[in-house]
Amino acid sequence: MASSFCNLALLALAIAFCVQGTLGDIACENLDHGSCAFAVSSTGKRCVLEKQVRRSGEEAYTCRSSEIEADNLKDYIETDKCITACGLDRKTLGVSSDSLLESHFTQKLCSSGCYENCPNIVDLYFSLAAGEGVFLPKLCEAQRGIARRGMAEIRSSGNVAPGPIQPVKFIGVTPAMAPSY
Repeated sequence: MASSFCNLALLALAIAFCVQGTLGDIACENLDHGSCAFAVSSTGKRCVLEKQVRRSGEEAYTCRSSEIEADNLKDYIETDKCITACGLDRKTLGVSSDSLLESHFTQKLCSSGCYENCPNIVDLYFSLAAGEGVFLPKLCEAQRGIARRGMAEIRSSGNVAPGPIQPVKFIGVTPAMAPSY
């Protein structure tokens, strides 16, 4: 009786592992366009959303695996909370470091809500920044410095150095005329 119970328990455990393995596998090609961007497949490859325009003018979205590997992450679909906290959009096409040039985006990416709570997105942009020769923690440190300077300017008393008391005359050589051809 005890051995049949043990065999039954082992069988149930084996079935549970098999079912979890088949249900948990994420293949980018099977994701819809609402969950594709910022997802990671079961092989650890990042998913990218692509758009094709058909001859009829109709837009078709497809999700595919990229060659970019996530660091120690598999079978993951990014949460809406992180998408919002990091200033991203579920309809983002492809993967690009261009957004790192936008100060509004880097503010959101470097905010504590994103940087401390969304490791998948931080890992992605860490890799993209490194590909451009930029160390993301230093970029975020600089971004926080800009924010502090901005706050200091807002909080300043408004005292400004006085300008010239009298109009200034520039003395010197008159500008040369541009050559005409």
